[in-house]
Amino acid sequence: MKVQEKSQWEEEIKAELADLEALSQKRHLVTSESAEQSWLRINGKKMLNLASNNYLGYAGDERLKKAMIEAVDKYGAGATASRLIVGNHPLYKETEAALIKWKRAEAGIIVNSGYTGNLGIISALLGRGDYVFSDKLNHASIVDGVVLSRAKHQRYRHNDLKHLESLLQKAPADKRKLIVTDSLFSMDGDFAHLVELIQLKEQYNAILMVDEAHSSGIYGKNGEGYAHHLNLQNRIDIQMGTFSKALGSFGAYVIGKKWLIDYLTNRMRSFIYSTALPPAVLGAAKTAIEIVQFEPERRASLQTNARYFREALIDLGFDIGGSESQIVPVIIGENETTMMFAKALQKEGIAAVPVRPPTVPENEARIRFTLTAAHQKEDLDWSLNRIADIGKKMGLIG
Repeated sequence: MKVQEKSQWEEEIKAELADLEALSQKRHLVTSESAEQSWLRINGKKMLNLASNNYLGYAGDERLKKAMIEAVDKYGAGATASRLIVGNHPLYKETEAALIKWKRAEAGIIVNSGYTGNLGIISALLGRGDYVFSDKLNHASIVDGVVLSRAKHQRYRHNDLKHLESLLQKAPADKRKLIVTDSLFSMDGDFAHLVELIQLKEQYNAILMVDEAHSSGIYGKNGEGYAHHLNLQNRIDIQMGTFSKALGSFGAYVIGKKWLIDYLTNRMRSFIYSTALPPAVLGAAKTAIEIVQFEPERRASLQTNARYFREALIDLGFDIGGSESQIVPVIIGENETTMMFAKALQKEGIAAVPVRPPTVPENEARIRFTLTAAHQKEDLDWSLNRIADIGKKMGLIG
């Protein structure tokens, strides 16, 4: 029997994988257990969890788990269809009502994830000939939404308002213009300049969309998000956020004017053509919305831990960029060195993930540390001592 020769596309893909390996950019899945806790296990090894987005510790909260079980008992395991067919089970109405009340919004809708939310919102609002102005460090879901919309993509340098204004000045006055930004940047830990962005959107008759994925639950008097923290929520046209980080569950939301939410319900393809979320997910999200408002001590603990960790790394001589939050990058530069640093940390029992291009710009590979409210000071000190020892041995700090 003649052995079939390998196809050209197979050889091309394998060559591309080899290139990724050579550049220290190839990714691999690892099995993580107890990732909702401060200490987890990766491939069976116990490690301090400094890689989770479970910022307030709600992913392991007994109240959320109980709500999920009750939802399954009452409504079953799956939604069975999209929301516009028969998947819009009663927990959607209850959770969206809780969301709107919490955010003090006119209207809101829950979607399946932050990725599908950004993809759907942007591609529904924009088309050929429209313009979108996006911060260079925005999340990949925003970039992909822009590509899918076929609008003219104008990327401005990170938090560079002068560059943004120069791009806005060149755009035709009669075209739809969208400015979109993360509020808290997921790989750098710094914030968008929302006050100035609002001024520019009003001056140039643009729409402003803010992604609150990493700030929902953490900022604002009741954890509403960074826009509420600055009391700017009523001047932002579209807010998107997630339940999958500080709120410990899954799914995402969009809030805005009722006409906007009505429009997205009818035009957001990632919403229309996706099976609805399982009832258990909505049960947990609703409970998280209800309890986060009345537990400011978790937000305070998170801020204390984040500040302590940032200041300690700076004192050691590490470059943490412009981080102001619970997201703390240690910027290394080269991919290979970053991978070596990450492997050394993991060997010492610290779960810290290397982040490389294209997720971050070339020559800005980093270890992305994330803090939670559940971290104890002695655990942070334990990790900082090991981070310092490894950094010195590798010549990254003096």
